[in-house]
Amino acid sequence: MTARRLELILPADAVAKAEPLLEKIPANQRWSSPLNDDLVRMTVLLRAEDTEVLVDRLTQAFGGTPGFRVFWQAVEATIPSLDPDDDEPKQVSEQTSGRISRQELYEDIATAAKLSPVYLINVVLSSVVATIGLIRDDIAVIIGAMVIAPLLGPNVALALAATLGDLKLARRTIQTGMAGVATAVVLAVAIGWVADIDPRTPAMLARTNIGFGDIALALAAGTAGTLAFTSGVPAALIGVMVAVALLPPLVTSALFVGAGYIQPALGAALLYLINVACVNLSGIATFLAYGIHPQFWWEEGTAKKSTRVAVASWFGLLVLIGAIWWWAGPQIEF
Repeated sequence: MTARRLELILPADAVAKAEPLLEKIPANQRWSSPLNDDLVRMTVLLRAEDTEVLVDRLTQAFGGTPGFRVFWQAVEATIPSLDPDDDEPKQVSEQTSGRISRQELYEDIATAAKLSPVYLINVVLSSVVATIGLIRDDIAVIIGAMVIAPLLGPNVALALAATLGDLKLARRTIQTGMAGVATAVVLAVAIGWVADIDPRTPAMLARTNIGFGDIALALAAGTAGTLAFTSGVPAALIGVMVAVALLPPLVTSALFVGAGYIQPALGAALLYLINVACVNLSGIATFLAYGIHPQFWWEEGTAKKSTRVAVASWFGLLVLIGAIWWWAGPQIEF
């Protein structure tokens, strides 16, 4: 994991108060310089997993101080290196299990879940490519569509919103997700209406049935996608795994609807909903396992309630889908 170069802007008379918060940072990794007569810039070099604890402490101490600002950026390499196994004392306590800071994680996920023209264009492109791959039964083309992975961000963001109890992020994420799903569905229905769809194409047929393997895939995909964000590594390749669980069954269902095959469309739609529930459940579990929590103690109650409601809702959806599949699954015909 890369290091972080943290910049702290403080009033000159607040520097003495900041020093105790930085005392566990080695002296050769801290610098300060005056910006003007009133403000001082303090620069700190530290490991990425230490950033959250330090930023939380600084925010609690100076959050209401005029002129206060803290920001940081990734450092790909430094000489000498920041070796976590050396004999120097740990920079800060309360390690964050090798993940990036909550603040950095939030910004990355919120950006990935932002509703924008680029996001919708990516949904269109991935849906078109996935549709071609499904109709042709070409697995390589289907995987190619997954590289774009437009549905990864909204689902991971929804899991993060539930973990933090962030209703604003949840509303924004739901809007983005619904816009992406609606775009993919409308496009695939239109293609299914004009194209010659063979409902027995193996790639499409495989997405009309639900099994424990599909549930395991969705749980693993959600965990992998969440880990990609928490570790700060590029999520594109891991996004392929998540997209395999989400976009193909959604597009398959819409293609069947456009072609007039309603019963198999139901099977693919149920598979998509199960995958969404599993991806979100595993995402919440992964965030909790990595110690993601709100910054302030008074937000903890809301976060715990939000997490419980989300987990109960997703489990309830799984039970409902299981009941529908038990009743309607054997009746699906072409």
